[in-house]
Amino acid sequence: MDKQIIQLIADPVALEQLYRSNPAAFSSAFHAVYPQISSEISAQVWHERLAVSSTSWGSKGDWVLLAAIATFVAFLMQMPDLFSISHDLYFPRNMSFIVLPGIGVFFAYKQGLPLRELGAPLLVIVASIGFINFLPEGSTTLLLTCLHIPILIWLVVGYIFAGNDPAKRMEFLRYHGDLVVMTAVIGLAGGLFTGLTLNLFKLIGISIEDFYFRYLVLSILPSVPLFATFLVRTNASLVSKISPVIARIFTPLVTITLALFLVAIIYTGKDPYNDREFLVVFNGILIGVMALILFSLGEATKTDASRVHQYFLFALAALALIDNGIALSAIGYRLLEFGITPNRLAVLGSNAIVMVHLMLATKKLWEFLQGQKTMEEVELRITDYLPVYAIWAAIVSFLFPLIFQFS
Repeated sequence: MDKQIIQLIADPVALEQLYRSNPAAFSSAFHAVYPQISSEISAQVWHERLAVSSTSWGSKGDWVLLAAIATFVAFLMQMPDLFSISHDLYFPRNMSFIVLPGIGVFFAYKQGLPLRELGAPLLVIVASIGFINFLPEGSTTLLLTCLHIPILIWLVVGYIFAGNDPAKRMEFLRYHGDLVVMTAVIGLAGGLFTGLTLNLFKLIGISIEDFYFRYLVLSILPSVPLFATFLVRTNASLVSKISPVIARIFTPLVTITLALFLVAIIYTGKDPYNDREFLVVFNGILIGVMALILFSLGEATKTDASRVHQYFLFALAALALIDNGIALSAIGYRLLEFGITPNRLAVLGSNAIVMVHLMLATKKLWEFLQGQKTMEEVELRITDYLPVYAIWAAIVSFLFPLIFQFS
């Protein structure tokens, strides 16, 4: 096929037919002969086309780094057993430091960031590890720190990825859509492999469940997002067409469901002001909806985005704003009625921050739909607000334990 490619390089129709006859063989042969024909315009076009459409497995350096991070993660996961540390004491405090920093290291490596630019993120991570493991067991503020530290570390990883570049912040949000899809695919494949392995050994009378889950699954599972990140960042087109489909399907569905939910609240007479469990679930729903809005924004602001999807996203943001207003008033009522506690104050602050973000998002989306704002301006306003979440997460994680005296 090498000679055929050289002979047909000036014949686009014949070259396309040759490619379709055996894409894999064509790609391999083309890359082999490309140095000889690189001066041809058609060869340069095919080079870019194949670079996008083919699956890249990265460089040797990538795999060395991934193996090193995965090995270190496995060691961290087995540390409680190696050093007789309580699982209940270790994992709630340290799980975010096991999963997220490795992804940040990968981003820093791929972008060639010098160590001096990583000083601030490293300081935040090290300080967080030291502080959370210093907190006394059984306190309310420990639980709040365990819930907010992952948000802070996630945004630190986002800073490593994007720095102060607004365009890259939106790219960071879009990356999460691809990450979820790829992680789910790897998870399904891992589940099938697990079922096959366990049943094969069961056929010969050997039970390996305890060993398999305790050592293999526990060690490998936290590295799945890292390998998913590697795949989606080195193969931009691998799942890039799936995330928009998911966003376009679920945004209308969640919008309709949220509207029906608001009607149902009125019909059933549910009272979030005095029903604590309902309020907790209500806030959980709002967190999920906010995550969907941020995920869908990455797709809705693309130039080829569906206009219908953009209107549904605006409606979803408006409905979430109403729901958040109800939740915020309910939390404020409970705070005035039953007094200040770390939990109530943390939830009040979180809802207030989300409320402002939803107001900004709804306003900018409406102006965009009316033609008053460009997509870039919408993205800039939405992503500019992300550091506010980091500041609040840091306040709850570090200051609340001190303010409430580790209670």
